[in-house]
Amino acid sequence: MKIMNDDTLLFIGDSITDAGRIKSEPADLGRGFPLLVSAYLQANMPEKRLTLLNRGVDGDTLSDVKSRWEEDCLDINPDIVTLLIGINDTWRNQDNNQLVTDEELEAFESDYRFLLKSLHQRTDARVILMEPFVLPYPKDRMNWRRDLDLRIQIVRKMAKEYQTELIPLDGLLNAQGIKNGFSYYTGEDGVHPTVAGQGYIAKVWIDAVIDKKAL
Repeated sequence: MKIMNDDTLLFIGDSITDAGRIKSEPADLGRGFPLLVSAYLQANMPEKRLTLLNRGVDGDTLSDVKSRWEEDCLDINPDIVTLLIGINDTWRNQDNNQLVTDEELEAFESDYRFLLKSLHQRTDARVILMEPFVLPYPKDRMNWRRDLDLRIQIVRKMAKEYQTELIPLDGLLNAQGIKNGFSYYTGEDGVHPTVAGQGYIAKVWIDAVIDKKAL
């Protein structure tokens, strides 16, 4: 993906993106992968004078992101948008002992399409979609797959339909967890990244997006 001079890069999603950012300070990037990506880009591309923004909000579902899409995305008119969302939709069903319904999945797809369609219509943004993920530690997280896998398929469908970049984060993180231990990347809940997890997400973003030969 080509990164141009003066590009604005927006990261938006839930707590994984939020990573403790101070929301009263619009330029704060938090302590997660958006900060790490920013550090890499600004160290390696100082001449481009990039602006990087974090609009992750902890606890958000897809519909929550949709409700603030105008202010937190479209009004910014970003050049590159990275979206990571969906695990809280699954998590809430699990907390309520509910199975995902066809109607819920249809709404999920409709809301996701709304985000991408509005971006396409109102901006020239290049888009990077990241799969929501869960790692099987603790073991009961395996039960989440019946819900989350269906949402991941929708994200992949949207990436194909809108010709976006897709980072298959669920598979990549699970593969790393098999090699090095699941809790190494997501601690005690299978979702919230440790420092290593955030670092790995930043790494796969950089590997997917940046042509290092051009640096």
